[in-house]
Amino acid sequence: MNDNYIEILEQYGLELFSARKGRGAWLCETDKGLKMVREYRGTIRRLEFEDEVLRTAAENGLLADPYMRSREGSLAAVAGDGTRYIVKDWYADRECNLKDTREVVRAVEKIAGLHRILRQIPFREEWSMGSIMGKSLAAEMKRHNQELWRARNFVRSKRKKTDFELQVIHGFQNFYEQAAEAAEGMARIFTEEKDRALFLCHGDLDQHHLLMTGRGMAVVEFNRMHFGVQVTDLYHFLRKVMEKHEWNSALGQSVLDVYQKYLPLSETERKCLHYLFLYPEKYWKQINFYYNANKAWIPEKNIEKLKKLEEQEKNRWKFLHQLQG
Repeated sequence: MNDNYIEILEQYGLELFSARKGRGAWLCETDKGLKMVREYRGTIRRLEFEDEVLRTAAENGLLADPYMRSREGSLAAVAGDGTRYIVKDWYADRECNLKDTREVVRAVEKIAGLHRILRQIPFREEWSMGSIMGKSLAAEMKRHNQELWRARNFVRSKRKKTDFELQVIHGFQNFYEQAAEAAEGMARIFTEEKDRALFLCHGDLDQHHLLMTGRGMAVVEFNRMHFGVQVTDLYHFLRKVMEKHEWNSALGQSVLDVYQKYLPLSETERKCLHYLFLYPEKYWKQINFYYNANKAWIPEKNIEKLKKLEEQEKNRWKFLHQLQG
């Protein structure tokens, strides 16, 4: 990234004190506080959507990272080379620590609070665009299963297999059966549920998007926000927590209890959460990385990740049975 941020900040009437790179952007100390300057390739319509939601949510107590408008009133500014940028408020604070169970509990309370706020924001017809209307969870799982099968066929066709490929073959049947069951189950949920409720979701919520500030926990980076099933946010965060804690089912249940204290799960949401956790997402990610990267060499750590997944299966299934109950 070049020094276009200097030119952009001038369009916002901001005086620059210092700048550093971070999160694929420039973090700039200005006379009006810390700002993030990032290149933007989306539509202005999408920005207007995010801006309207975040400002409404802020009125209801959400601490987030709202966009700034330039001196001309635009949510994006154009540099001399034609590149568009956005500027938004930012925080110099650390991310949520998943190893600290107290912070995990605070984070889940924040996620439930976020979902309650987002449920109060009604759908508007002008928001009917591709990036806002969420994709089918079942269809996404089905597509991932096709990718798993292609990778498996490729590996089986090789005469001389690497350690990674041998590990893929060793665990494939078990994980693929889980993937197929999850896709079928998710499809059933939304076939049977005629009045499924879709609400605004963060879309990419994990510890990197929950910042511990002096004013409370901030939720940031809403660039994947869409209308969908809110428990996908809970799933993304909780899966990271469970992986850090060796799938401790007691911890998982306590986290779910905290969420439900603020926002009870419906039967459909609980089923959806079960199939999200049943799907071996981390296994798919490793296989997909292998298939789309240089297959001649895979880092040793990737082999270890596959082995770790198999080692964690017993504890993972204990948590899954708990979800069903």
